[in-house]
Amino acid sequence: MDVQTGSFDPSEFAWKGLTLTPDAVAHIRKLASQQPDFLGVRLGIKQTGCAGFGYVLDTVKEPKSDDLLFETDGAKLWVPLSAMPFIDGTEVDYVREGLNEIFKFNNPKAQHECGCGESFGV
Repeated sequence: MDVQTGSFDPSEFAWKGLTLTPDAVAHIRKLASQQPDFLGVRLGIKQTGCAGFGYVLDTVKEPKSDDLLFETDGAKLWVPLSAMPFIDGTEVDYVREGLNEIFKFNNPKAQHECGCGESFGV
């Protein structure tokens, strides 16, 4: 039996984390000021859409035990550990598009997105 051995770089397994733009920070802080029991937002993923995965945003009143916390200037973003392999390194922004204001996700792991921008694949 031929067994190959090798080495690995521990940095390949370290999370880069998620970042919030100043506009995303301002919006999360605004939401927190309007709702007394609001702690922040949770960004997860679900299998959906034509590209494979979709982003899911929820408000957080109590973090889950497997959530990782990313905080910028008092704005809190929780991410389930299970979502990290798919969205690690993502920048979360809050933008105005026409009459709409939405969170946008600049995900370096997304290899392709669907035409409507609602789902992504890795």
